Amino acid sequence: MIKSMTGFGRGEYSGETLKFTVEIKSVNHRYLDANVRIPKEYAFLDTSIRAELKKYLGRGKVDVFVTYEIIGEVNYDLQFNEHLAQEYVDAYARMAERFRLTNDLTASRLGAQPEIFRLKEDSMDEEEVWGVLRHALDQALDMLVETREKEGANLKADLIGKLSQMQRMVDAIKTRYPEIIAAYEARLKEKISALMEDGQIDESRLAAEVVLFADKLATDEETVRLGSHINTMIGELEKGDDVGRKLDFIAQEMNREANTILSKANDLETSNIAIDLKTMIEKIREQVQNIE
Repeated sequence: MIKSMTGFGRGEYSGETLKFTVEIKSVNHRYLDANVRIPKEYAFLDTSIRAELKKYLGRGKVDVFVTYEIIGEVNYDLQFNEHLAQEYVDAYARMAERFRLTNDLTASRLGAQPEIFRLKEDSMDEEEVWGVLRHALDQALDMLVETREKEGANLKADLIGKLSQMQRMVDAIKTRYPEIIAAYEARLKEKISALMEDGQIDESRLAAEVVLFADKLATDEETVRLGSHINTMIGELEKGDDVGRKLDFIAQEMNREANTILSKANDLETSNIAIDLKTMIEKIREQVQNIE
């Protein structure tokens, strides 16, 4: 199934003492680029979150927002950072000596310094916490994938419509080519007849000139390749899965063929069709770059 890289998901799950809420949004990106924002108390789960993302997502710039709420009675252990406290004590002593000040440091003042104390859940089980968070995360990812699939279905329908228009343009270029050659031959014959007194035309020389002109303007190879690229892209869209990179490459090849047709065009109608073709390919490339 075709999936867009744009989407949003939200999940919420409660354990005995914790409730986690996870929100995820994603946009297009060449690779999977995850930005995880999680409270520092649970920063140890960052690696697990990223591993879970890879199970669901192939590409996209993904922002993950994790919040939590204490919903039950939790036992806390008030921890004292002895090493950092000693650093503060030594710093106060040096400062008092350097500036000849009274060192009136007290335990309460020392305890008010940043990071001296921290609360830790006394009985926090990391596996249990991850189990609660993973439920919320998976809910959010399921919703995200669902929105990406819905948007992907819209992208697929739009792209197939654009590819059908492209095929009609390619067919119009094929139809126009013999008309251009026939018109050139008629003009050339008329011009030669006007210049010759007896009105006798060397048919072999005329044919040779027409062949040279036809070779110069020939776009049959380009139109055949364009038709092949169109069919290949439709096939990949029907197949689905992670086809975004391949579709982008095919679109680049399409653009190359359209450029060649435009450079060979010696006819206003063909030039206009080729310009419309390039415009359509650019629209397709813009859409393709949002497919996973």
